[in-house]
Amino acid sequence: MTDKKIKFIFVTGGVLSGLGKGIAAASMGNILKARGYKIYMQKLDQYINYDAGTLNPGEHGEVFVTDDGAETDLDLGHYERFIDENLTQDSSVMTGRVYSDLIAKERRGDFLGKTVQVVPHLTNEVVSIIMRGAEKANADIAVVEVGGTVGDMEGFYYLEAIRMMKNELGPNRIMYCHTVFLPYLKSSKEVKTKPAQFSIRDLQGIGIAPDIIFCRSDHAVNKSALDKIARASSLPPTHVIPLETADTVYEVPLTLENYDLGKIIEQKFDLEEKEPDLAEWRELVGKIKSDKREINIGIVAKYTTMEDTYICVFESLRAAGWHHNVDVNIKWIDAEDLASPNANVAEIMFGCDGYVIPGGFGIRGIEGKISAAQYARENEIPFLGLCLGMQVAVIEFARNVLGLAKANSEEFNAKTEHPVIHIMEYQRTIANKGGTMRLGAYPAVLKKGTRSYDAYRQTKISERHRHRFEFNNKYRRDFEKAGMVLAGISPNNELVEIVEIVDHPWYVGVQFHPEFKSRPNRPHPLFRDFIGAVIRSSTLLTVNEAKEDRQKAIV
Repeated sequence: MTDKKIKFIFVTGGVLSGLGKGIAAASMGNILKARGYKIYMQKLDQYINYDAGTLNPGEHGEVFVTDDGAETDLDLGHYERFIDENLTQDSSVMTGRVYSDLIAKERRGDFLGKTVQVVPHLTNEVVSIIMRGAEKANADIAVVEVGGTVGDMEGFYYLEAIRMMKNELGPNRIMYCHTVFLPYLKSSKEVKTKPAQFSIRDLQGIGIAPDIIFCRSDHAVNKSALDKIARASSLPPTHVIPLETADTVYEVPLTLENYDLGKIIEQKFDLEEKEPDLAEWRELVGKIKSDKREINIGIVAKYTTMEDTYICVFESLRAAGWHHNVDVNIKWIDAEDLASPNANVAEIMFGCDGYVIPGGFGIRGIEGKISAAQYARENEIPFLGLCLGMQVAVIEFARNVLGLAKANSEEFNAKTEHPVIHIMEYQRTIANKGGTMRLGAYPAVLKKGTRSYDAYRQTKISERHRHRFEFNNKYRRDFEKAGMVLAGISPNNELVEIVEIVDHPWYVGVQFHPEFKSRPNRPHPLFRDFIGAVIRSSTLLTVNEAKEDRQKAIV
């Protein structure tokens, strides 16, 4: 245990879910790190799942993976992008894990025959998890987001735990920030505060008096509305901060700074006031909001109704675009549409300057993804395959270049004649699905002279994985002879990590998830070079089209 008196900021939500508590929490971490503080971030989720690994991304959003192999809520991706720190499994806590740890203690006899109850045993377990994570990180300030909304039955014990911490640690080490929504009533043309006031009252009713109120709204919030909320929460007006929907989420830290939140936090914790170094972040936001050329990237996927499903992929593409001073427009391409018997692949794929096939599981839409990979390869359009996207590229190449018409992955056909993608031997006997894949950071060695080596500019890399199936080594020689380069291999030479096609503007498939390590102001090398190739390819196309137009005019 450390003697450092760590400060804790708890971010709660009210009125409705999906307000952006994660962005608000990450933004606080951003402006505090800019002041030189060591920041730790954590998410407390109400789900009875042990972790996010078995949640449906179409419902819950992306599963984010840390270096140490934790399958977590997507908010950890926001945290990493905003504070530029690699987080661990300590930063993601779900109800299933809390109960599991508590029951394990009860089974060992740790409670000496006592009746184990929600209060104090479950709440003490939460406090222990929060404290332990912050101490392991040697943090100055821990920012902890409580999932769900005030009033949810599932989350009561989290709120009780963070209420208890104020009594245990003292008021100068605990700060509560409550995020509320202000709906707009079109008939009266005004933003309404009553739901927010009720949410604040509910929070106060369980013993938590918020120090800061964040007011989310899709419309302008006037001073009168903010004053009402200040009165309802017994706070000075300066502690009620409007967070109107921004042009970009990366603008939120600057908004909070403009409302002096950093100074308010320092005053609350009796810290010396410091000037934040936000110059690089301001430059980033300026670049994001500037007028730029646009390019279109097609995302070939089976979950096409919610951006959060592939949020890290989207943010990685956008960051790479900003690096090259272009805006990336995302075009959804439904893999199932491509897979239909009468699909016009060229028509469906039309209009994109580059294509990405992201990770995923299951057979639905696979044949459509294979068609998309073939289209990008044959038409020499820049392509990036991520995890399953790489496996799809391998299957397509085997079928249409190697002539192995029945090539497939054992995931989709366990008895396929040519299992160019097969399950790892140690995975065959695993029954439980949660937390049993190849997860987290694994090393790879890059082959010099490849696109990947040019991107990373080094031979040894480490990237985050989340999969069960691998490239089948029995087919290595056949692929290499036909022009597919095995550009990245595990150090023990057993696992293929990256494949590329030689005679193509840019065609790369990776077995890992580079999107998890990309940052808004420092895009991942593969995404950066992919977008660079897209720009070169689309520029060349534009030049050639202009030449053709001139020739037609002369004729």
